[in-house]
Parts: sequence; C-alpha cells; structure tokens
Amino acid sequence: MALFLDQQFAPLPDTNEIATKTFLESVSHLPHFFDCLGSKVFAPIKADINGNITKIKAVYDSDPVKYETLQQILLIEKSIYGSEWPKVGATLALMWLKRGLRFIQILLQSLVDGERDEDNPDLIRINITKAYEQALKRYHGWIVQKVFKAAQYAAPCRSDFLKALSKDQEVAEEECLTKVRQFLINFTATVDAVYEMYSVMNAELDYLV
Repeated sequence: MALFLDQQFAPLPDTNEIATKTFLESVSHLPHFFDCLGSKVFAPIKADINGNITKIKAVYDSDPVKYETLQQILLIEKSIYGSEWPKVGATLALMWLKRGLRFIQILLQSLVDGERDEDNPDLIRINITKAYEQALKRYHGWIVQKVFKAAQYAAPCRSDFLKALSKDQEVAEEECLTKVRQFLINFTATVDAVYEMYSVMNAELDYLV
C-alpha cells in the first residue's frame, strides 16, 4: 500500500494554512493513482495533474520563502496579475489540480463507503461515475465528457483495482480499505481546505474545456 501509506498528507494547523513544499511532495505521488485504473483513457487526467503540479512547483521554487504557503501564492499572484487573476499562473494550476484531487477523494470515499452497483458488484464504474460527475463533469464540454464516459467502461474490476492500490500484493480487501480510510483523513481535509481558500478569495472559475 506504498501509494498511500508511505505518502500520508500532513495534518493541517488550526489556521488551515497549507505549506507549499509539503503539499507538493505529497501530491507528486498521486498521478500514479491513475495507473491503478488500468486504461490509457485516464492518461489525460494524469497528465493534467502532473502539468499543474509542475507549474505550481516552478512558482514555489522561484522564491520558497515568499511562496511558503498555498494561501501566499494566491494572495501574491492576485497583487501581481491584477485583472488577469485568477485565470493565470499557479492560481489557475492549483484550481485545476484541486479538481483532480477531489476526483480521487470522492472515488476512494465511495469505495470505502461500500457503494456498489447491485447488478455488477465487482465493477467500480459506479464509483468512478460519482467522482467524475461531482468533481469534473461540470467543467467539461461534451467532447471531453464522451471521452470520460468511455473511460468509465474501461475501468478495472473492483478486486483488480484494490490489488493495484496495494502495489499488486495479495492483500485482503478490508485491510486495503482500512488503509485507504486512514489515507483519506488528512487528504480530504487538505482538499477541503484548498476549496475553502478558493471560495473565500473568490478565485473559482467556471469555464469549460
């Protein structure tokens, strides 16, 4: 279960400020999550997440002290870019990244909550559909939506997916799900904090791709 347990997200301080360096180290391992879904149809999400992480890291690396937290990145970019903000820089990259993270979070939460298709209990199509509809669909035009509809049907069965999450080790399903639940605690809190930050700063955009 190295994908999750070895890369636990750090607990947030009372201020909910997110340290940029720690955040980037944690999210850098998440693109591999999409390898567990098996199909190359999920490659665009993986590439998008990788690209957005790279953009945020470039801003952070330019001045680690100045951009110590994600909140500081948004505040400073707002003052730098003026009317172009928030559709620019690391602010835009983080906006899209958080949506990819929310997709992962909802999919995993749906699995540990035991949500299944009664007619096809060993498929995770219902979990992927829920995650896509809640996290990404509203931002996608019909062409991208058709691509993801195909991706849902290309997803692996539940047992193969859980095995992939366990780095192809034979792990009991409940043991795997217990580890996912543990991972979700700080991961969900972090994703929620990023969403809250965008809401408070009125930095959310609603355009389609």
